[in-house]
Amino acid sequence: MAIPSGSGTEVLKRSTATGDFDGTPTILTVPALHIYTIISIFITETASVTETFWLKMTDADNSNRDIFIARSVELGANQTFAWNDRFVLYPGDTLKLQTGSVSDLDVVISFIDQDWS
Repeated sequence: MAIPSGSGTEVLKRSTATGDFDGTPTILTVPALHIYTIISIFITETASVTETFWLKMTDADNSNRDIFIARSVELGANQTFAWNDRFVLYPGDTLKLQTGSVSDLDVVISFIDQDWS
């Protein structure tokens, strides 16, 4: 990806996902000519059952290799996990949430979208 130059926009956004999670679904994908700075991620267990999850990013610049952000996190029944450390996703990168079993979760992601299109 070329380094952005010229005009563009920088907007604070959010993305949500809810329902049954099974496997490793993608919860956020960065489009071409965008850079996302993740500000926070909240994951809430909504089925009154303890769950285990893994939060991963797929690095499009490194052969789509999965990189763990949070690994084997146990989320108690009706509990919320909060991630407040910043990290950056480039075009083609994805954010994934893997669960140990079918899980009923709510996810809220806040991020800055730098749009250079």
